[in-house]
Amino acid sequence: MELRILPKNIADMIAAGEVVQRPASVVKELMENAVDAGATDIKVIVQDAGRTLVQVIDNGTGMTPDDAVLCFERHATSKLSSAEDLHHILTFGFRGEALASIAAVAEVTLRTRIASEEAGVEVSMAASENKGTKEVSCPVGTNIAVRNLFYNIPARRKFLKSDNVELRHIVEEFQRVALTRPDIGFTLTHNGKDIHVVKPAKSFKFRIQDLLGPAVVGDIVDISADTTIASLRGYVGKPESARKTLGNQFFFVNGRYFRSPYLHKAVMKAYENLVPEGSTPSYFIYLDVDPATVDVNIHPTKAEIKFEEEQLLFQTVLAAVKEAMGRSSVAGAIDFDNPVAADIPVVGTSFREYTPSSIPTAGVDPFYNPFEEDSSAALGMTERGGLGMTEGSHTSRYVDKSQNYGALFEERTLPTTQILIVQGRYILTQSASGLMIVHIRRARERLLYDRFLKALTAQAHVTQTALFPVQVTVGVEGRLTFDEHAELLGRLGFDIAPFGADTVVVNGVPEGYSAEPGKAETLVQDLLAILNEEQGTTLSGVMEQALAQKFAVLGASAGSRLTSPLEAQRLVDSLLQSENPEFTAAGKRILSIVPADELEKRF
Repeated sequence: MELRILPKNIADMIAAGEVVQRPASVVKELMENAVDAGATDIKVIVQDAGRTLVQVIDNGTGMTPDDAVLCFERHATSKLSSAEDLHHILTFGFRGEALASIAAVAEVTLRTRIASEEAGVEVSMAASENKGTKEVSCPVGTNIAVRNLFYNIPARRKFLKSDNVELRHIVEEFQRVALTRPDIGFTLTHNGKDIHVVKPAKSFKFRIQDLLGPAVVGDIVDISADTTIASLRGYVGKPESARKTLGNQFFFVNGRYFRSPYLHKAVMKAYENLVPEGSTPSYFIYLDVDPATVDVNIHPTKAEIKFEEEQLLFQTVLAAVKEAMGRSSVAGAIDFDNPVAADIPVVGTSFREYTPSSIPTAGVDPFYNPFEEDSSAALGMTERGGLGMTEGSHTSRYVDKSQNYGALFEERTLPTTQILIVQGRYILTQSASGLMIVHIRRARERLLYDRFLKALTAQAHVTQTALFPVQVTVGVEGRLTFDEHAELLGRLGFDIAPFGADTVVVNGVPEGYSAEPGKAETLVQDLLAILNEEQGTTLSGVMEQALAQKFAVLGASAGSRLTSPLEAQRLVDSLLQSENPEFTAAGKRILSIVPADELEKRF
């Protein structure tokens, strides 16, 4: 087989595949370049989730005309001049691949000017070819517009996800960069609508609040540690704020976001026995280390990093988070800096004006007998003052004995001798062959599964409207997730409407769920966990069953406690009408019959 050197345009397209995987990759690279250029204000403009346009405008130092042309060449960089410089990298970009890779798979227009020049330059690129360079009037800084991403690679463009999915990835990358530099103002606009507008902030905590909301800041505590290998600062969530959805977990080193499953384990180890299984706390951990002890060049997008002293860093993170958990467990502390803390009520000087001069006392009639026929006795009337009244009361009562009030309640009465609820977990009732025991949660799961599967296949659902709609802040990414699955949730009976850029309103839920304040927030977080797990999937038989099972488990776990034999009887009746009352969709047993002869053996 004969070896050949690939043509430059094909080699550039292959190389671009490592750096530019989707529109969010373009946003990341261009934002990082703007930060490296010393910008104090960075605007990101996106159309059609980045398919049509990704534009980044900054007020940084800009480029000379010569550099504006040279920057599209592969490995053109101002950050490195020798191999030694690789050991002291403190900037985002340094390999000179970003603009070359983007220009290989899109149409790019660059406008830039430096302060010492009166005019700027415009460079147009497409498929790695310079389509023209001209002098233009523009402000100091850089304005780069990337249009029609993957226009020359139709197969790659076809594999992009829906607009909501791609926009979620863009929001993720935007937040990761914005969280590293609170001193810079950032704006993200999609299809003419502002998603994030954050001004320069006084601290990382204020930047977190601006991006993710006051609710997140209200649930985090400071952490810090200084060792010979690293300086650690940041914030971690209180155990009670842990969620089943992954989100708001950030590691930064020397101002750069990175992923680390290893250090994530250190955080989770510190939360052992503090958070429910399957829940993850928020954390924002900023590390400063000697650049010579970290390799940021092991991943095409620099998302993963290699540390020399990884085990010591693990112990540092573990100790810092544990110490923070110890401080956060102190009860009764008042955080006056908490933006969502409740105000302390103040009692006015006129408070005593409303204090009653005397407090009424309750009377007790020791001779009261409710079974006596005498009407006054039946009502607890006594010579000393009537029903439950103290001496001196003049209240009178009249009862029409011709009315049979007991009959009003006869239809609601269920013989408790036929059904029994044990510890809120089991129902015991008589069957033809002995004693039937029903597992309450699994019975509910079976019924919800049947209902949801029918809703997914036949578009039939029942929604119970909430007494009061409940607003739940889910963040911009969470809002986009709900938008993406609005049709699916509607088919299942969830009436959840968008509200603003980062909030949803729960107007109604399927029968069996609860939309009460407090429970609604938990429900929304659980729904997000399920929807994120099924990201990018389509309904097709097996997937419908899997979704129905997950929603059924969620609904059964969130169901209210059975409090009456009537409710228990209804549950049993509904279960016995199911196609498979003995097992859940996961194959777990729901009911069991203890034969009469087995009962006899116990006596």
